Amino acid sequence: MQADPKAVTRWSLEHALPRQLVRVARRRGDLQARLFFAAEKHETADLVEIFREAQEKGPLVPSRLGYLTADHAVVREVLGSPDVRTGFPLTADSPVGRALTWAKFGYLHPLRPPSLLATEPPDHTRYRKLVTRVFSVKAVDALRPRIQGIADRLLDDLAARPGVVDLAEDYCAKLPVIVISEILGVPAEEHDYVLQLGTGAAPSLDFGLSWRAAQHVEQSLRDFDAWLDHHIERLRREPGDDLMSKLIAARDEQGGLNEVELKSTAGLVLAAGFETTVNLIGNTIALFSDHPDQLALAQADPGLWPNVVDEALRIDPPVLLTGRSTTRQSTIAGQPVRENALITAVLAAANRDPKVFDDPDRFDVTRANAKDHLSFSSGRHFCLGAALARMEAEIGLRSLYDRFPDLRLQPGRRRRTTRVLRGFEHLPARLGADHAAHLLSRSTPRP
Repeated sequence: MQADPKAVTRWSLEHALPRQLVRVARRRGDLQARLFFAAEKHETADLVEIFREAQEKGPLVPSRLGYLTADHAVVREVLGSPDVRTGFPLTADSPVGRALTWAKFGYLHPLRPPSLLATEPPDHTRYRKLVTRVFSVKAVDALRPRIQGIADRLLDDLAARPGVVDLAEDYCAKLPVIVISEILGVPAEEHDYVLQLGTGAAPSLDFGLSWRAAQHVEQSLRDFDAWLDHHIERLRREPGDDLMSKLIAARDEQGGLNEVELKSTAGLVLAAGFETTVNLIGNTIALFSDHPDQLALAQADPGLWPNVVDEALRIDPPVLLTGRSTTRQSTIAGQPVRENALITAVLAAANRDPKVFDDPDRFDVTRANAKDHLSFSSGRHFCLGAALARMEAEIGLRSLYDRFPDLRLQPGRRRRTTRVLRGFEHLPARLGADHAAHLLSRSTPRP
């Protein structure tokens, strides 16, 4: 079967050609290109050497591909600057821009307008305003009992299983997807399908994908787009007391968003609402496995759990980096930067800036300024769901270790293959002696 010419064009210009250009730049020693390939090492700690090299070269490092910054202050400056926008520098009237316009992917994509990740004011402000109220501190705090109930039920399910369990699949993934699905009115019987679609679409934040991987991502995005159409129509017929129903009502009554904008905003909230939190919870469990002394501190002092979450976000963030491009000739970090320059802001490196964090490569749940990390971005694109993610992770982790204090990871843990999103596909674990005794008592006939 012959491939669709538009799909071939998209893959060639968005993946094959950029990967080849980056490969050539790497052979010439380019730091930005080296980081691209180094990110295929999915343990963030394995990237520390290149983080340090970037920091030693200066706050804003020029390269053949644009600029790179691993400096905490400059990453914050870039993320907040009115002279930069999200995404890659590309003008619509360039040959590549015209080719991509012709080959446009006709479905939602997180890195293309009208996605919140790919728009700037005034559109970004308009989209964001509609969803801000559900993520207010008051609104999130009201969800605490429900999140606790979901965590408890999932832990009950784990406790009923003999042998080794997979925490990544059966706990880290399920808790956030159930929470955000309930917020958006998704029926319980569709939670697993939504998780499947989100997992399939996660590599859409990467570039340089193989043909096969790119086609799998595009199919996942098509399926997600079709599911959203169905879900929105269902909630129009039978609205509930959920965010999605409120977004639909606001759109229909006020005309604030067109149909594509509504679907894109709702879809991004849904996918982002669990993708990063899944990684956050799993990354923290792995950190505790490698640093049992830090787990002991958290277990001895329950008041530390919020700081545990921020320290895990700092040292092993769910998102490695983000791309920005300049909209005009600018000055960043005191340096002149040309218009349409790509700036790679390495969030994970900024979180290990020794000018901000003492002994930055050490996982320390008592760190006083752990919350100064940039894992939720900064400026106008600061993560809308930051408070919700923190609460889910705090409740999920505390509840897990309260229930299974002797939990131990087993050989076979495996990272996800995505570069930008950092997390675990598998976290095999034994839940401990108490769990084994509980199962034995259930299976032993009573006299």
